Amino acid sequence: MRIIVITGMSGSGKSTAVRALEDEGYYCIDNLPVRLFRPFVDLIGKSGESFKGIVLVADIRGREFFKGYETAFQKITEVGHTVEIFFFDSLDDVLVRRFSETRRRHPVDEYCTVAEGIRIERERLSGLRQIATRIIDTSEFTVHQLKEFIQRIVRGEEKEHQLVVEVQSFGFKYGVPLESSIVMDVRFLPNPFFVPELKDGSGLVDEVRDYVLDNIVTAQFMDYFFPLLDMLLPAHRQEGKSYLTISIGCTGGRHRSVAIAEATGMHLQEMWPLVRITHRDIEKGLK
Repeated sequence: MRIIVITGMSGSGKSTAVRALEDEGYYCIDNLPVRLFRPFVDLIGKSGESFKGIVLVADIRGREFFKGYETAFQKITEVGHTVEIFFFDSLDDVLVRRFSETRRRHPVDEYCTVAEGIRIERERLSGLRQIATRIIDTSEFTVHQLKEFIQRIVRGEEKEHQLVVEVQSFGFKYGVPLESSIVMDVRFLPNPFFVPELKDGSGLVDEVRDYVLDNIVTAQFMDYFFPLLDMLLPAHRQEGKSYLTISIGCTGGRHRSVAIAEATGMHLQEMWPLVRITHRDIEKGLK
């Protein structure tokens, strides 16, 4: 049976990963005492229930876990099961921001600061990180992206150096997407918003799209932008990135950015099989 141990830094996305694995048909249990790992695996194996595997979540909350995890893993593998350790991590400043947004205290100690808690947690988890089967850096993932990434891993769809690309449009008036890897400002292009018969449409409508794309300034821009992306994406993949978000923004996120995002996504799909196009603010652009 496939056994996946979810561990890593607090705030790095472990709960999202567990929900993704539950959706894939795995039996997930959180914070089980380490001495019960082997008995629990045996119990599930004898239950007759059909599961793709078992997910055990173990982290800083289970103090006992750090005293016996190596022995527990060994006992499980001795009876023929496969144990994979997924260690979730993020940059320290990203973890601090996530704790600030949720207003949670760090589980290491209720009296320490978040930054101090992160430092202590890294020290205590260092040994476990070294033996991890896979280290997953979630610094640049949204919740949706992380869930999709985890599901691709367990389905066996992930190939070495495979790069998932998301091209998204957005409106600067609603803020730059935090998950952006590359941001392009297209507010210099002709704006359909000021054309009465186009104002209520979006960049997905033929007339609006043609207004944006059939313009000499747009053509000149894409003559530079597309080759730039053709150079950048292989470079990001070579650096080991698994997910890349290209955010294209205009004022309201309804006209120009949508049309350019669609054209950019179609261009990239010629070379990259995993390209997704989304429009974050397309319904807000008229407000």
